[in-house]
Amino acid sequence: MDFLNDARFLGIKPFKEKVWLSSPTMHGEEQKWVDEAILTNWVSTVGENIDAVERQLAEYIGVKYAVGLANGTSALHLATKLAAEKIYGRTLPNEGTLKGRRVLCSDLTFAASINPVAYEDGEAIFIDTEKDTWNMDPKALRKAFELYPDVKLVVIAHLYGVPGKMQELKAICDEHNALIVEDAAESLGAKYKLDGQWVETGSLGNFNCISFNGNKIITGSSGGLFLTNSKEDADKIRKWSTQSRELAPWYQHEEIGYNYRMSNIIAGVIRGQIPYLDEHISQKRAIWERYAKGLADLPVKMNPWDKENSIPNFWLSCLIIDEDALAFMERGNTDYNYKHEDGKSSPQEILEAITAINAEGRPIWKPMHMQPIYKNNIFIKESQLDVGADIFNRGLCLPSDNKMTPEQQDIIIDVIHRCFK
Repeated sequence: MDFLNDARFLGIKPFKEKVWLSSPTMHGEEQKWVDEAILTNWVSTVGENIDAVERQLAEYIGVKYAVGLANGTSALHLATKLAAEKIYGRTLPNEGTLKGRRVLCSDLTFAASINPVAYEDGEAIFIDTEKDTWNMDPKALRKAFELYPDVKLVVIAHLYGVPGKMQELKAICDEHNALIVEDAAESLGAKYKLDGQWVETGSLGNFNCISFNGNKIITGSSGGLFLTNSKEDADKIRKWSTQSRELAPWYQHEEIGYNYRMSNIIAGVIRGQIPYLDEHISQKRAIWERYAKGLADLPVKMNPWDKENSIPNFWLSCLIIDEDALAFMERGNTDYNYKHEDGKSSPQEILEAITAINAEGRPIWKPMHMQPIYKNNIFIKESQLDVGADIFNRGLCLPSDNKMTPEQQDIIIDVIHRCFK
């Protein structure tokens, strides 16, 4: 559709500079620490920047230990491997620690949350989503344990910076003596009220992970953290991430290892970002609130959160179209089709309109049970409605860059209104 020549969009002009979904926001201090790493020749996987990032973020999140890793995926992989080894014991070098085992996993998430189960030769069982926070449904989790009582590991992700219902999820896991890998990659700085006390995401599981990917709330361009209160676990992850070298005068290996340690240069960027984490969260919240106010007269809702028990970091602002206002849209594996209907719209129509003005939106994560690679995996839902698929079909991620001006956001809001005309 040629939006800019459509009568509905007359007078709208593309932004001269692109408004991104969520791009890195640099402040200048990052360069100082990167330069120091280079000038002192600490450019490998050891150095003061790594030490500072681990120390400062462990303190911020409220855990005793943090281990800097190459990215969030490597943190999730090692966390999953460690959890499996604690439950099932060490395996042969040519076997994953989850071989022949099942793991209960969030369904509405990015593939990086789930792929480590496959890395370790396990089988992911996907648990449907609940409507209140768009995260793992406790009722569906309870049903899953009834069907598969032998499962002892659960992977829980917090979608778009919104904490899941961890009070209920943890209680269910405790009933079944199951351990939790917490994927807080998207939710650094988000808070949850657990047992009446406010705590940070990244401290809610038995093994916890965050990401510093280029689009996250703070970034190092890459990088991740494993977070724990166990020195033994931190030491094990640090060892595995540096090729599992033993304390010997030569290269001695008694376990499989990985080249997963964080670079001191990457850590320099993250170190320069840490002082601005709360500022970024405040900016992201303002964006979410402006969307909520500006779109209040449309048949849409913003991505929800539990206002009593959580404070998101508002990493991405999303909307979902009311069922009776959803225009025709269909999606294949890589293509899509839609039609405009007066008074209605669809995620793909809105995304194309946003693209036409030189801004970036994105579809909601496609649920894992809908992905071709996992189409044969078990999927458990609490009711007849497939909630994750419904959110994917009716929802989208809006431009949420914290450098977007209110004036630019007003134009995006105007464009979304015109999509419903």
